[in-house]
Amino acid sequence: MMSPSLASTVVLVREQAQTSGTSGLETLLLLRNSKLVFEGGAWVFPGGRVDDCDYPPDRADLPASHVEYLAAIKAAVRETEEEAGICISPGELIHIAHWTTPQGMSRRFATWFFLCPLNEAVDIVVDQQEIHDYQWIRPDLALARHASGEIRLPPPTAHTLQSIAGFKSLKSLCHAMSTADIHVFPEDSAHYRPVEGICSIR
Repeated sequence: MMSPSLASTVVLVREQAQTSGTSGLETLLLLRNSKLVFEGGAWVFPGGRVDDCDYPPDRADLPASHVEYLAAIKAAVRETEEEAGICISPGELIHIAHWTTPQGMSRRFATWFFLCPLNEAVDIVVDQQEIHDYQWIRPDLALARHASGEIRLPPPTAHTLQSIAGFKSLKSLCHAMSTADIHVFPEDSAHYRPVEGICSIR
């Protein structure tokens, strides 16, 4: 049985510009190279595998769950810069979900999902290797395009978009996600270990 690798995903969200006459939120989606084995050709949030360099050097006295959380946070920051050219702060990340890839997939990951609000304009730079394109898009529009077959969203991405589609402001979204239960899939996942005192180690 293949054990999943630890990974991180960042849901970057901004308030939509008012030039279109509509209001609401937009999230950043990246197009994965179609030649990639895992979710090639899919539109996803920035993220990737946790590397050895992401683990805290002074982890001997920390609980294993804290070590994983700290490594996931650092990987989230690193991957966002590598894949989208955006520098984010660990303190801005809100842990919202944990997804473990089902058995039978070509690659398996135990992935920490973090929400990151953006209050200032940023420039997106993709590497044209692993990531081929990007778009800022309303969650409801992304879901509609997925349903019509125009784009493909992995199940965790689609579920996350559904969970944020009803919000109109970053303030209300962040408040709701900060106080909501962590979404864990599957519910009895042996690969998710909740972190007690999470705020104290951010």
